[in-house]
Amino acid sequence: MDIRQIMGVAGLIGLLSAGASAATPPPDSAAAKHEAERLDSLPPLPPAAPGRIEHSGRTEKGRGSFYAKSFTGKKMADGHRMKPNSNIAASKTLPLGTVAKVKNLDNGKTATVKIEDRGPYVGGRVVDLAPKVADDLDMKNKGVTPVEVKPITVPQPDGGVKLGSGAADSSQREIMDATAVTKELTAPKSPGAAEP
Repeated sequence: MDIRQIMGVAGLIGLLSAGASAATPPPDSAAAKHEAERLDSLPPLPPAAPGRIEHSGRTEKGRGSFYAKSFTGKKMADGHRMKPNSNIAASKTLPLGTVAKVKNLDNGKTATVKIEDRGPYVGGRVVDLAPKVADDLDMKNKGVTPVEVKPITVPQPDGGVKLGSGAADSSQREIMDATAVTKELTAPKSPGAAEP
């Protein structure tokens, strides 16, 4: 292989690398906000079966429920313990570390949650919420409520953070805060770190 071929391969690798990072524009860019608005204009995804992680940032629509008291203190999928007075949620399809808006479609109330667990494993359900969030959404009396889940920030397999449909109607401050939370929740854990 001569120097021109080596340079050609190196240039191709550079272009491929640039293309991969260009696929996920930085969350604070106009391109990211434009993509969030495009995602928000698409119809919501129906409840999906477990096993497929949805990195697109599309809105999901289905039923929401909340954790029973027996889950208090139990370890969640991300290793943290379930705290009933937190703003955590479980999703079968959203990547762990996603920050999303959940809207109770019966009354229009919304709350922002962090996806830190997997579930609920019941057909038609798209999210399981901490009891505090269920209180905020006025859904505890009903138990199971029709909801819409709009991701604000979604961690990507390449380590980037993508804006989702929920960023379309979020303030710049909400987007910055959600981005920071997603980065914190998905940061590599150091060996020997204390359990959360």
